[in-house]
Formats: sequence, structure tokens, C-alpha cells
Amino acid sequence: MPSQSKPQLALPAAGERLRCGACGNLTRFDVVSTRRTTAFWHFSLAGELAIEEERALEASAEELRCRWCGSTTQVEVIPALWAAAGTEPTEQ
Repeated sequence: MPSQSKPQLALPAAGERLRCGACGNLTRFDVVSTRRTTAFWHFSLAGELAIEEERALEASAEELRCRWCGSTTQVEVIPALWAAAGTEPTEQ
């Protein structure tokens, strides 16, 4: 019996976003991911932690689920509208 491997899940990079191919959702997703980061931890004299200068070293998606229809098989990475148009997003 051939082994069935899980399809490679991708997280969106700069200029990309998620889209559900089942229902068309572009805005709401449940994402389970594993991240490896490096960060500068700064403790105050009172012992309160502030995490500064955090940077992602790697990230991988374990599950992408559409919040609207619940699909886990139809969520895909697509270009963001502003990236496809060749413009930069503007702050509102």
C-alpha cells in the first residue's frame, strides 16, 4: 500500500494572502503553525518581560482552515491584490 503524504502547506509571504477555493473567503482563517524565532528579551528591574527585536527564522504551516466553510483542503496562497496591481498597500 503506497504511503500518502500530507500536501505541503504554505504560509503567505510578503505580497501574498490566503484564499479559500471552496467558498471564496479572503479574510478569516484558522492557522496552526510551527515557528522558530530569535528575539531579544528585556526584563525590567521588577521582573516584567518585554520581547524586542523578534525575527522569524523559519515557519511552517500544520493546518490552514477556512473560518467560513471549514475547508482544510481548498485553502491556497494567492498574490495580494495590491501586489498583483504592482502597487504598495496604503495605511488607512
